[in-house]
This record gives sequence, structure tokens and C-alpha cells, in this order.
Amino acid sequence: MKKTFIKTKNVKRFVALMDELQKLPSNIPKLALVYGDHGLGKSQTIQWWADKNDSVYVRATQGMTSRWLLSEIVEELGEEPYWHTQDNFELIEKSLRLNPKVIIVDEIDYLVNNNVIEILRDLHDRTGCPMILVGMVNIDKKLSRYPHLKDRIYQAFKFEPYDKQDIKQILSELSEIPITNDGLEYLATRHNQFRQIVKLINKIEKLVKTNELTELNEKNLRSILSERQNITTLQTSKQIFA
Repeated sequence: MKKTFIKTKNVKRFVALMDELQKLPSNIPKLALVYGDHGLGKSQTIQWWADKNDSVYVRATQGMTSRWLLSEIVEELGEEPYWHTQDNFELIEKSLRLNPKVIIVDEIDYLVNNNVIEILRDLHDRTGCPMILVGMVNIDKKLSRYPHLKDRIYQAFKFEPYDKQDIKQILSELSEIPITNDGLEYLATRHNQFRQIVKLINKIEKLVKTNELTELNEKNLRSILSERQNITTLQTSKQIFA
């Protein structure tokens, strides 16, 4: 399987949002909410963008406190965290005023129940830096508890489920084995989440090596993926792929 980042429709829309957010006038809040169901490539897209741009990326975890969150941000800025929360906040503010960066906080669902999320609003207000909050599919509803934060959100961006064209693109760009158009059409009906598609490609490529195939089409894909097909028969009866 090829190791490459796939620029699906969601990815292209996210990049456009980031470009727009960074060009906003100083008097407009630069908070964006990015959310969606699991398996649609949210975290991979965020991490890919963060690695290519001057940004601060942190990932929230279960039980994270304000001090813990700020310490993570301080370390991402290349500084040594203080013990006290206020000292860390002031260090971050000073650093970002001198050298503005986009702040990205992933898995913010962990920060909602214990109100830690509110310190991010304060950080945004004090620094003016663009901030991306990334969460699961219902996070927009959970943030209704924080009207002062939600009012600052410039745009809520939802990662939509892959359509058939996205799935075909992922399959064709990740697979090391050429897949015909009818093969792509067939595979595009089987899974619609990235992890599942990756597992499917991995399974196919293992079976391809066993059966010494050089191309995948609908006929041989139906054969090697059939749950009723006996594995021993697959290894010994290559004529079914003719």
C-alpha cells in the first residue's frame, strides 16, 4: 500500500477554510469549529495541515485540566512550562503576540464537560490568533452550553461522509495494484470510512500476492473477496481469474 495523503473533497474544503480564516480582519473572531463522525479523516487532515504550516497542534485527552492543556501548548511553542496555570497562560500570550501562529486543539469533546474549553476562548481573545477546535459529530450541540464561545465561531465546518468519487480516489491512490474502472465501482459500494477502506486495500493486496495478479477488475475482486470462497481453492485455482 502506498503511503500518501489523499486530498479528498473534505481536505480541499478544509484548506480553503484555513486560508480564509487567516485573512480575516483583526476585528473579526478567528475561531473555527471542525467536526464530524469518526473515520472521515479529520485528525489526519488536521495533522497534515499542521505539519505543513506554522501552527501549534495539541490533542486533548480524558481528564485534561486547564494547567495540563496550557502546558501542552507551551511545550509546542518550544518553551518550558511553569507550575502555575496563570504563568503558562501569560507565557503563551507573550509568545503568540510576538510570533502569531494558528492554534489547533483536537478532540475538544474531552474539554467540554469540565469547562476547560473556556480557557481557549480567553486565549483566542487575548492573542487574536486563529484557533481551530476539532471534535466529534455532536460537538456543535455540546458547545451550546458556552454561548460566549459559540458566538465567536466564524464558521463551523463539518466533515461529510465520503461520496463514491472520494472512495474511488482513495482506492486508486493508495493501492499499489492497478484497479480498473469497473473494479473501483464495485469496491466503492463496500465501505465508506477511511480506516475500513485501508483495511480493505490491505486485504486485497495480500490476496493479490497469493494469486499473482497484476490488475484488479470487478470479476477477480468479486472472487477474492467472496466470503464463501475457500482460501485453499484461491491459492490453487488461478484459472478463475482468467
